[in-house]
Amino acid sequence: MTTTCKVCGNDVTEFLDLGRQPLSDAFLLAEELDQEFFYRLAVGHCRSCTMVQLVEEVPRERMFHQDYPYYSSGSTTMRAHFEQTAQDFLQTELAKPGAFAVEIGCNDGVMLKTIGKAGVRHLGFEPSGRVADVARSHGVDVRTDFFEEATAIDVRAQHGPASVIYAANTICHIPYLDSIFRGVDALLADDGVFVFEDPYLGDIVRKVSFDQIYDEHFFFFTARSVRAAARRFGFELVDVRRLPVHGGEVRYTIARAGAREPSPAVGALLAEEAAGELAAEHTLRQFAANVTAVRDDLVNLLRSLRAEGHRIAGYGATAKSATITNFCGIDTGLVSHVCDSTPAKQGRLTPGKHIPVKPPEAFSDPYPDYAVLFAWNHAEEIIAKEQGFRAAGGRWIVYVPTVRIV
Repeated sequence: MTTTCKVCGNDVTEFLDLGRQPLSDAFLLAEELDQEFFYRLAVGHCRSCTMVQLVEEVPRERMFHQDYPYYSSGSTTMRAHFEQTAQDFLQTELAKPGAFAVEIGCNDGVMLKTIGKAGVRHLGFEPSGRVADVARSHGVDVRTDFFEEATAIDVRAQHGPASVIYAANTICHIPYLDSIFRGVDALLADDGVFVFEDPYLGDIVRKVSFDQIYDEHFFFFTARSVRAAARRFGFELVDVRRLPVHGGEVRYTIARAGAREPSPAVGALLAEEAAGELAAEHTLRQFAANVTAVRDDLVNLLRSLRAEGHRIAGYGATAKSATITNFCGIDTGLVSHVCDSTPAKQGRLTPGKHIPVKPPEAFSDPYPDYAVLFAWNHAEEIIAKEQGFRAAGGRWIVYVPTVRIV
């Protein structure tokens, strides 16, 4: 199947089809299942600008709304990450008098809270009402709106230019990159920077972490594709930084063309991508074959354990787990329930396969024999927290980069 690239308008060739999928964060009550929305989750590659992207777009209002259930502060690891990010900005881009920080998709305000406490002017864009309210309760200035050209122009008129425009796990969600870059152009100071961090395609391919592919993740960035996109709108990629969070991300720093000299890290990552042929079609086709192998191995393992009479639960009702459970056909016949610490998900059913979501206390009442670690990107934090599971003889099932019992 061929479609049109959302960045450059050239042809996109599909290389991976993950089938019929639900909205990844739509945790429904039993009586709401007749309202469930499905779409086809497939991924393609633009041979021109090399951007990897979904071939079918889900309307943003279906994903990011009043009841959006994800909270950035829910993980100790992520809280520490965002607090450090804020401190880094305060010591660099936001150290100048009159500095102004804008965050696209500020969620519950975990990053801007630190900036606000330092007395720096700031504004967060957050279209999901409930998490925006949480951010406000922490003293964060929030605009409950989508960031795009029109809203950026309005903010510039009210607050002046931004020293930093930052986004974490947000820009990859937005198919209309043209409006984002035009908004950045309208709002960013001449010497300002646009900084965003998102899952890195190189890590996804290397780890076969295909559960990073779901409705909210429209783009899968590389240094090469981000540089190409930035240049289309008069910007330049001036720095990259590998991050360990969320299974492997890259933080991209973009400035106006000619405003800053690109760091050596940019050239190094571009060279690494070229050497690994990350943008090559055969690399992506092999990734697709590896995805199928992981699916088969995971399903075979779960079926074998259930046939032996073992009890299996899931840990972490993540957005990623919707891709795994629906692509692999994992339902209550294989996994009895999933435990998650997010109150908004508890007492509801997982998207598509309708596995009950229970609070963390249910994990030990009683402990299952095995637990599928859907929140594998927080493995260290979770395994340290759930030492009683191991002491009781429980064993974790992981599937990144391969299926195994640990």
